[in-house]
Parts: sequence; structure tokens; C-alpha cells
Amino acid sequence: MDSIWTGGKIYSVDSSFNIYTGMAVKNGKILALGSTESISSMYKSKNSYSLNGKYVYPGFIDAHCHFIGYGLSQKQINLKGTNSWQECLKELQKFAKEKNIQPGEWITGRGWDQTVWNIKEWPDNEELSRIFPDIPVFIRRVDGHAGIANKLAIKLANISSLTRIEGGQIMIKNGQLTGLMTDNAMDLIIAGIPAANESQITEALQVAASNCYAVGLTGVVDCGISYDQAEIIQKVQESGNLKMKIYAMLSDEPANFTAILQKGKINTPSLKVRSFKVYGDGALGSRGACLLKDYTDMQGHRGFMLSSKEHFDSVANFLYNNDLQMCTHAIGDSSNRTILGIYARYLRGPNDRRWRIEHAQVIDPQDFGAFRRFNIIPSVQPTHATSDMYWAEQRLGPERIHSAYAYRSLLYQNNWLPLGTDFPVEDISPFKTFASAVFRQDEKDWPPEGFEPENAINRTQALRGMTFWAAKSTFEENDKGSLEPGKAADFIIVDTDIMQATHQQILKATVWETVINGEIVYSIRR
Repeated sequence: MDSIWTGGKIYSVDSSFNIYTGMAVKNGKILALGSTESISSMYKSKNSYSLNGKYVYPGFIDAHCHFIGYGLSQKQINLKGTNSWQECLKELQKFAKEKNIQPGEWITGRGWDQTVWNIKEWPDNEELSRIFPDIPVFIRRVDGHAGIANKLAIKLANISSLTRIEGGQIMIKNGQLTGLMTDNAMDLIIAGIPAANESQITEALQVAASNCYAVGLTGVVDCGISYDQAEIIQKVQESGNLKMKIYAMLSDEPANFTAILQKGKINTPSLKVRSFKVYGDGALGSRGACLLKDYTDMQGHRGFMLSSKEHFDSVANFLYNNDLQMCTHAIGDSSNRTILGIYARYLRGPNDRRWRIEHAQVIDPQDFGAFRRFNIIPSVQPTHATSDMYWAEQRLGPERIHSAYAYRSLLYQNNWLPLGTDFPVEDISPFKTFASAVFRQDEKDWPPEGFEPENAINRTQALRGMTFWAAKSTFEENDKGSLEPGKAADFIIVDTDIMQATHQQILKATVWETVINGEIVYSIRR
């Protein structure tokens, strides 16, 4: 054997949820599982590892994240945790000084969130522009669906108070631009920011992978990249410098549709490209999510779709006819209804296309059944619930909140539910995903009964959602996602039994080792 692992508690997450104490690995795949005694007596290896009573799980798979974006963000300013706009400005000044930003160079980043500030109001760019008169600045809100630009960045983008764009807002106050913009309007600014080159993307991939291995991730679904970026991923993987297994969704852009037709899908053991990420609406925190009725805290406003129904239909038609997976961001109940209806037009009934709704955050009660009737897969991020729970009811009101972040109701539609984080919107930790899914509490155990506790899922379901069901959502359940003979030896060793531990113990769990294809890619004990 290449390696033998014994003396621990191994959660296989197979169909019977069998638990073992020993495992043998050969040629990057699992050869056998059993008791410590049986594995030790039947197999030999120069690499025989004692698990020392630790706990083994299939490698965690993040079913929805922004892997390249997260890697690139490590070189940008991170404003998560700031408590006011003034604190953001101080952090920006500190960042500019530390990085020695020169006139003409951009400052970009994300993470601010006005919903957690004492004064929960949108900022404007007056002070930002005064501090940075000759450095263009653009910083996104934590959800990535709103951002604020200083006056120089706006000038470079040729945006005026007369500029209008479908599927986005350019915010104006007293006839003046505030610097705030949402969704498609941000593209006007982003177009002028220098794009990352191949070297920067390569570095970002390696940084992201290193951080992900440390929290137990062996696979990710990178949502919304270009075909060119996918080819860079493949190149870095083939060089041996990237072990992370990646399922990449191409973004809804003409160049990517052309590339997939000309170059075809990518299907290697570590990289799969056969799906597209489409944006239905904006986010709830920035009131861009498209609702059937007015926002409770903003009468007369219902959010908006980012494209026309005709566009979504044309994309669905293309993807269906070319056997590609459609994965659409839909937050609001109106957006979900629209996208479910378009999916239904093509799927027509039971199928195995595995078209996905990303987030499926607010669902009208009468629309849940569409997921079941057309085998549409809701792909959800449990930490969104525990991040948004402080203000979500203010947006939705006391009735709609009950069918929002409704993970148990969504799970029961198809009896499986892939889980992710949406990092860097949320933390990369799968343990926080697990804890939020099961307990629906924040890191201080609030609220005591959990947020909308009737929509919590149990521990077994949460673990499957982060492993087998995540793999199933990308058509890879026969290759990974559980520890079974013939499958990839992707597993992690953890100091905590998350199937028995308390909420606080789960949040403090530590990964001792991460193994991909039988190779140790991360370890704190060697």
C-alpha cells in the first residue's frame, strides 16, 4: 500500500454512513476500509500512520465559492469587521501607506457592511475623495453586489448623474453622485481596473489553495470565471503546483460561450468545466434582490433583475442544447420564481441535468415544489443565514422570513442539498458552514433557540452536504465525496468529532492533516 491509516474514527459518509477505524490507500485511491486490526493484518506499507484517536472525514468540498477571487483578494484591502465608515477610511489610509500606493495606482478591496454599523446608512464618497484625490479607489460591500468609488474612479469611468444602466443603480443624492453603485453599475468602474495577469492568477491560486487546505477543503466550485482563467488553472495543476480539485463555472459572457464551443469542455481528474454561472438578481443586504412585493423597510422598492427574461431564456436554450449545466444566482422570491419558470420550460419534468439555483435565499411558499418537480438543485450557504439574521426580517417582514434561508424545506425537495460558503463573502471555514447549518447561531450562541430553527438540518445531512452532495452537484459523486473503495483518497484528519461536539467545540475544530489523492498537502504534525 502507499499508506495505511489506523487507530481513529473514520466517517465514510457512504450510503449507510458506516464508521471505520482503519483505511488502506493505493495509487491515490482508497483500497479498503475496516477495523484497525483487519487493515493492519491484511495490508502493509512503509507509510503506516496512526490516527491517534483523531477523526477522519471525506475532504470537504465547497459547493459555491469564488476561489480565484479569494486568492486575488489577499493582496487587496479587507474591510470585514469594520464598525463604521470612518473606520473604513482609516483602514484605507493605513493600507495605502503600508503598500506605498502611488498616484494612478488603484486601491481595491471589499468587506464593508453598513448593516453592522451603529449608523446603518450608506456612506458617500466625499471624505474618500478628499483623502485620495489622485488614487482611484473602489471598494465593494461584503456581498460583492454594491460598491463605493471615489471621484477619480468615477471620472475615469466617465460616469455622470445622467448615466443609466439596466440591472444596477448609480446612487444620487441632491443631484450629486454619492459614489455608491450596485450590481451591473459596478461594471462601469471595474472595466477600468487593470485585470490580473497570468502570474498574479497563478499566485492567487496557490495562496487560496494553501489557506483552503488548512481548513479541510480538498475541492471547490469556483463560480463565475473566464475560460482563459480555467486554462491557467489547468496549467498550474499540470505543473504539480496546485492539488486542489476545482469545478469551474464559466461566467455569463459572450467570450466564454464562444470558447466552450470552439475549445470544448474541460474534463481532467482535477478540473471540470461544463457549467455556466448566471446572475439573476442582486443581494438582500444592498436591496438588489428582486422581490415579489415591496421591501418592508423601503416601500415602493422591490429590487431588480440583472438581465431580461429573454436573456435568461436564451442562455438556458444554449446550455440545454449543448449539454451544459446552468447555475443561476437567485436571491429574492421574484428572481427565484422567474428562474425556476425558465428552467421548467427546458427541463419539462424529471431529469438528471442537475441545473442549480445558487443561494435560493427567499422562496415564495408556492414555489418550493418546483425544485422537486424539475429536479432543480438548490445550492445554499448556511453562513449567509447566520450573517443576515440580524437584519433580514427588517428587509422581508415577519411573514416572508419564514420561507427565507429555508434549508430543511429545500433539502426535502430532492432529498439532497449541496452546501458552500460563497467565500470571500463569508469565511472559508467549512466548520462554520456545518455549525450554521445545524445550530443556526452566531459565534456567541445567539439566538439561543437558533434563527428560524425549523429550517436547521441535522448533522448527518450537513456532513453529506459538504462532501457527497457537494460532489453530486458537480456530477462527481462516483469519484469523490465519500470514503469508499475505488474513490479518490481525499480526506482530512480533525481533532474534533463534529458529529458529537458542541457548537463551540465545532467552531474551534482544528485540521491536523489534509490529504488529496493519497498525498498529504497540509499537516501540522509533520
